Amino acid sequence: MNKFQSRSFQKSLMYALNGVRLAFRSQRNFRKHLVIMALTLTIAYFLKVNLVEFCIILFANAFVLVCEMFNSVVEFVIDAYYKNKWAKLAKLSKDIGAGAVLISATVSAIISLLIYASKIYDLYL
Repeated sequence: MNKFQSRSFQKSLMYALNGVRLAFRSQRNFRKHLVIMALTLTIAYFLKVNLVEFCIILFANAFVLVCEMFNSVVEFVIDAYYKNKWAKLAKLSKDIGAGAVLISATVSAIISLLIYASKIYDLYL
């Protein structure tokens, strides 16, 4: 076992929770996505979506958060490698990471809107 491997599940869990805490504290967009997720799930609750639909919405929103965290990792690694200096490859990498977050957020919004539209439509029929 090398020095970077955790020796117990509890330590691994603590490291993972620390990562989520760091993302929450340091990443403004992560916090924004969390608020949007809370609003989205609240709307789902009030529209009484079924369990499968709720899980789909939950998964789509969680995927956005995961993309945001991976994007942050990419940005941190690139900044460390380039010592916070501008470089064309650094910019391209960061833009692609941001694009991945944009696509996941857009698809998540579309999924939620499609599910909500069908529920609202059923309410007014």
